[in-house]
Amino acid sequence: MGLLDQLAGQVVGSLSDAKQGSNPLLDIATQLIQSQGGIEGLLAKLQSGGLGTQADSWVSTGQSLPVASEQISNALGADTLEQLAGNTGLNTNQLAGGLASMLPQLIDQLTPNGSTAGANDLLSQGLGALLGGLKRQN
Repeated sequence: MGLLDQLAGQVVGSLSDAKQGSNPLLDIATQLIQSQGGIEGLLAKLQSGGLGTQADSWVSTGQSLPVASEQISNALGADTLEQLAGNTGLNTNQLAGGLASMLPQLIDQLTPNGSTAGANDLLSQGLGALLGGLKRQN
Protein backbone atom coordinates (compact mmCIF):
# COMPACT_ATOMS: atom_id res chain seq x y z
CA MET A 1 0.00 0.00 0.00
CA GLY A 2 1.46 3.38 -1.01
CA LEU A 3 1.85 6.38 1.23
CA LEU A 4 -1.04 8.22 -0.43
CA ASP A 5 -3.28 5.19 0.07
CA GLN A 6 -2.33 5.06 3.75
CA LEU A 7 -2.99 8.77 4.20
CA ALA A 8 -6.31 8.55 2.40
CA GLY A 9 -7.22 5.59 4.60
CA GLN A 10 -6.45 7.59 7.73
CA VAL A 11 -8.56 10.51 6.56
CA VAL A 12 -11.41 8.20 5.55
CA GLY A 13 -11.23 6.50 8.96
CA SER A 14 -11.35 9.82 10.74
CA LEU A 15 -14.19 11.08 8.56
CA SER A 16 -16.08 7.80 9.01
CA ASP A 17 -15.79 8.06 12.77
CA ALA A 18 -17.19 11.58 12.65
CA LYS A 19 -20.00 10.53 10.30
CA GLN A 20 -20.99 7.54 12.41
CA GLY A 21 -21.46 9.91 15.33
CA SER A 22 -23.81 11.99 13.16
CA ASN A 23 -21.50 14.98 13.60
CA PRO A 24 -22.66 17.80 11.32
CA LEU A 25 -19.37 19.59 11.99
CA LEU A 26 -17.56 17.46 9.42
CA ASP A 27 -19.92 18.63 6.69
CA ILE A 28 -19.57 22.21 7.88
CA ALA A 29 -15.77 22.00 7.99
CA THR A 30 -15.79 20.61 4.45
CA GLN A 31 -18.11 23.41 3.29
CA LEU A 32 -15.82 25.93 4.96
CA ILE A 33 -12.74 24.56 3.22
CA GLN A 34 -14.53 24.54 -0.14
CA SER A 35 -15.95 28.04 0.33
CA GLN A 36 -12.47 29.40 0.99
CA GLY A 37 -11.01 27.85 -2.16
CA GLY A 38 -9.43 24.83 -0.49
CA ILE A 39 -7.02 24.24 2.38
CA GLU A 40 -4.68 27.03 1.29
CA GLY A 41 -7.53 29.53 1.15
CA LEU A 42 -8.81 28.58 4.58
CA LEU A 43 -5.31 28.77 6.05
CA ALA A 44 -4.83 32.22 4.50
CA LYS A 45 -8.11 33.41 6.03
CA LEU A 46 -7.16 32.07 9.45
CA GLN A 47 -3.69 33.60 9.19
CA SER A 48 -5.09 37.00 8.22
CA GLY A 49 -7.52 36.66 11.14
CA GLY A 50 -4.68 36.41 13.64
CA LEU A 51 -4.32 32.63 13.80
CA GLY A 52 -1.09 32.30 11.81
CA THR A 53 0.87 30.55 14.55
CA GLN A 54 -1.93 28.09 15.26
CA ALA A 55 -2.69 27.39 11.59
CA ASP A 56 0.99 26.85 10.82
CA SER A 57 1.22 24.35 13.69
CA TRP A 58 -1.69 22.33 12.26
CA VAL A 59 0.16 21.95 8.96
CA SER A 60 3.56 21.26 10.51
CA THR A 61 4.65 17.80 11.59
CA GLY A 62 4.96 18.92 15.23
CA GLN A 63 2.38 19.50 17.93
CA SER A 64 -0.84 21.21 16.82
CA LEU A 65 -1.66 24.25 18.91
CA PRO A 66 -5.20 24.59 20.25
CA VAL A 67 -7.50 27.42 19.29
CA ALA A 68 -10.42 28.92 21.20
CA SER A 69 -13.91 29.32 19.79
CA GLU A 70 -13.63 33.10 20.15
CA GLN A 71 -10.50 33.06 18.01
CA ILE A 72 -12.29 31.04 15.31
CA SER A 73 -15.24 33.45 15.46
CA ASN A 74 -12.96 36.45 15.05
CA ALA A 75 -10.91 34.89 12.25
CA LEU A 76 -13.86 33.62 10.21
CA GLY A 77 -16.28 36.43 10.96
CA ALA A 78 -19.90 36.41 12.05
CA ASP A 79 -21.26 36.35 8.48
CA THR A 80 -19.33 33.20 7.59
CA LEU A 81 -20.38 31.43 10.79
CA GLU A 82 -24.04 32.41 10.32
CA GLN A 83 -23.98 31.18 6.75
CA LEU A 84 -22.41 27.85 7.77
CA ALA A 85 -24.76 27.41 10.73
CA GLY A 86 -27.72 27.83 8.36
CA ASN A 87 -29.66 24.58 8.57
CA THR A 88 -27.55 22.70 11.10
CA GLY A 89 -29.47 23.41 14.28
CA LEU A 90 -26.30 24.80 15.84
CA ASN A 91 -25.92 28.40 16.89
CA THR A 92 -22.79 30.30 15.90
CA ASN A 93 -21.18 29.83 19.33
CA GLN A 94 -21.65 26.06 19.17
CA LEU A 95 -20.37 26.03 15.61
CA ALA A 96 -17.27 28.07 16.50
CA GLY A 97 -16.55 25.72 19.40
CA GLY A 98 -16.92 22.67 17.20
CA LEU A 99 -14.72 24.12 14.50
CA ALA A 100 -12.14 25.08 17.12
CA SER A 101 -11.84 21.44 18.11
CA MET A 102 -12.22 19.90 14.64
CA LEU A 103 -10.14 22.13 12.35
CA PRO A 104 -6.76 21.51 14.01
CA GLN A 105 -7.29 17.75 13.74
CA LEU A 106 -8.69 17.82 10.22
CA ILE A 107 -6.01 20.09 8.80
CA ASP A 108 -3.32 18.10 10.62
CA GLN A 109 -4.57 14.87 9.02
CA LEU A 110 -4.83 16.45 5.58
CA THR A 111 -1.26 17.75 5.77
CA PRO A 112 0.66 14.82 7.29
CA ASN A 113 3.99 15.73 5.69
CA GLY A 114 3.93 19.35 6.83
CA SER A 115 2.78 20.60 3.45
CA THR A 116 -0.54 21.59 1.94
CA ALA A 117 0.46 20.04 -1.39
CA GLY A 118 -2.14 17.41 -2.20
CA ALA A 119 -4.32 18.21 0.82
CA ASN A 120 -7.36 19.13 -1.27
CA ASP A 121 -6.94 15.95 -3.32
CA LEU A 122 -6.66 13.92 -0.14
CA LEU A 123 -9.82 15.54 1.22
CA SER A 124 -11.67 14.81 -2.04
CA GLN A 125 -10.45 11.20 -2.11
CA GLY A 126 -11.37 10.68 1.52
CA LEU A 127 -14.85 12.11 1.09
CA GLY A 128 -15.36 10.26 -2.18
CA ALA A 129 -14.42 6.94 -0.59
CA LEU A 130 -16.56 7.68 2.44
CA LEU A 131 -19.60 8.64 0.39
CA GLY A 132 -19.15 5.60 -1.83
CA GLY A 133 -19.04 3.38 1.24
CA LEU A 134 -22.18 4.99 2.64
CA LYS A 135 -24.05 4.44 -0.62
CA ARG A 136 -23.07 0.76 -0.68
CA GLN A 137 -24.30 0.33 2.90
CA ASN A 138 -27.75 1.76 2.13
